Order: sequence, then structure tokens, then C-alpha cells
Amino acid sequence: METLTDQVRAERLKALNSLMEMLRPMVQADGGDIVLVRCDVEAGVVEVQLQGACSSCAIAEDTLSGGVERILKDRLTWITEVIGGVEETDDIEASQLLGVGGYVPKYRPS
Repeated sequence: METLTDQVRAERLKALNSLMEMLRPMVQADGGDIVLVRCDVEAGVVEVQLQGACSSCAIAEDTLSGGVERILKDRLTWITEVIGGVEETDDIEASQLLGVGGYVPKYRPS
């Protein structure tokens, strides 16, 4: 693992936060949200969480891997891994009511 100066660490974290703020309105437009859970700028590991309508969305995993992970790795070359998840504590019915646009509810058998 690479040892970074405090300045480089701060620059990486600032760039990541800026990129996350750019992504948020796209996720929020569908009734969800995305938050940065943790980041190890030296190892290049970033953990994010989808919330709101994303909690019950059938394409949440695709959003994480095909969208968020791809964008983060493409724009911030120091990122080696993106760990993603959805907020599991949200009420399914309430999160479904937040969805708009291309929202597709996740199938959950009774």
C-alpha cells in the first residue's frame, strides 16, 4: 500500500466528495440518495450506500456496479474497489412511494 502525504490524502478526499456531490442529484431525481460511508484513500477502497427509493429498487445493484463504481473508478484512478449497499432499515412500502422516473420495485416474495 502506498504511503501518502496529508496533502495528497486531503486532495483525494476532496475530489471524492466533489464527485459524490455530482452523483447525488441523479440518484435523488428517482427518490433515492447516495452517501459516502467510508473511504481509505491509501488503499483506494470506497464504501457507499444507496438510500430512500433505492432501498426497494430492483436495479439498485446495477446502479452501484454499472453506474457509481464505473464513474468513481474512471474519474478517480486511485480508487481500486467500490463497496456498495442499500439501506436495509427503510420500510419497503415507504421507499417505494419515493420512487419516480424509471423506478422499478424490487420483487420480495410474501
